[in-house]
Amino acid sequence: MKILLIGASGMIGSRILKEALSRGHAVVAGVRNPEKIEASEGVEAITLDINDTKAVAAQAAQADVIVSAVSPRNSGDPYKDALSFAQSLIEVQRQTGKRLVMVGGGGTLHHPDGSPVAPTVMEAYRDEAKAMRKVYGLLVSEDVDFTFLAPSGMIMPGERTGTFRIGGRTVLIDDQGKSEISAEDYAIALIDEVETPKHFRTVFTVGY
Repeated sequence: MKILLIGASGMIGSRILKEALSRGHAVVAGVRNPEKIEASEGVEAITLDINDTKAVAAQAAQADVIVSAVSPRNSGDPYKDALSFAQSLIEVQRQTGKRLVMVGGGGTLHHPDGSPVAPTVMEAYRDEAKAMRKVYGLLVSEDVDFTFLAPSGMIMPGERTGTFRIGGRTVLIDDQGKSEISAEDYAIALIDEVETPKHFRTVFTVGY
């Protein structure tokens, strides 16, 4: 497949890029600073601003799927950033008809008792969590082809184990009471979904 990956140089995006390339996919890595992308067979690094709808649509038109690994941290206002790039991606999806697979936020999920996770996220990340929850709500309200993959409560660089659980909108918690996933295993789950779509117009999650 040919994948347009926006935000390919970030902590999660770089793992998604590596996973996609390891499976033989061609990737157009859209980033602000292409020099951050290591030269490798199968990847084309380009300068791309997710809010430049025209430029993103031009690249998406030549791809099989759009993957967004962008987080709302550019201007210091996560609500503004998140809704801005979500609206851009919605317009691109409508123009091109290409499926959108988005790296979501764990704050989109619910606790086992049904209460939202976002208000209970650590204060330093709470606004971002709430912003991504709004993004998911916006996607659901619009007629677009999307999938939103939310990580567990904690996602960090780690080991690629290939062993994890897939869930719906309820946060996954292990028998130690932890909600975790490595960025490497998250990338496996996301590329699995790109290759074999199973979740349509909804959020799903991955965790140990």
